[in-house]
Amino acid sequence: MNFAEGEVLLINKPLNWTSFDVVNKLRYAITKKLGNRIKVGHAGTLDPLATGLLIICTGKMTKRIDEFSGMDKEYTGTFFIGATTPTYDSEMEPDAVFSIDHIDGKLIKETQQKFMGVMEQMPPIYSAIKIDGKTAYQQARKGKEMEMKTRTIEIKEFELTRIAMPEIDFRAVCSKGTYIRSLAFDFGKALNSGGYLKSLCRTKIGTFDLKNSMTVDECVSMISTS
Repeated sequence: MNFAEGEVLLINKPLNWTSFDVVNKLRYAITKKLGNRIKVGHAGTLDPLATGLLIICTGKMTKRIDEFSGMDKEYTGTFFIGATTPTYDSEMEPDAVFSIDHIDGKLIKETQQKFMGVMEQMPPIYSAIKIDGKTAYQQARKGKEMEMKTRTIEIKEFELTRIAMPEIDFRAVCSKGTYIRSLAFDFGKALNSGGYLKSLCRTKIGTFDLKNSMTVDECVSMISTS
């Protein structure tokens, strides 16, 4: 493999790793192999509590990072209905609890239909979005108020694959910039309850598929023997 000329590596990001943890691990392995440092970057951040497909680009292929990041993405995961958290996922403990007694299959189906197509979505305050040059989640952790703005996103496919209240499993195909954590929060609110993202896995980026990915250890081993 020619890492300086440019390679695209498909990685299955482990739970509790940041996307930059993966980049740093592979950059170290490549530097050790080549004896010199080259560009290594990722195309599309995954939260630490998410797993799944991460595209790593090396050398001249880093010029295509924006192209890959702009592709549609497919996710699978689980919503927890009946509570909300400040981060919209399970990183923090619930800050509010809601009834789910009124929720039935009919209401869930009607609500599902509301989350198809082009819509405005409010990103979580605990996100990497920068406002006036400051990262939102860093300011949120300091207890500072940040004025978040909605963004236009598109959910092209939204399928509920298991309903076992208070959990709902889903599969979604969406545009760049979509926050699945916000989808979980908004979905719970639309059910006249609350919701947060219990688990998330990115399964596709454009035509790139998680099925063709490697673990971090497998990739490190491949780099050292290539």
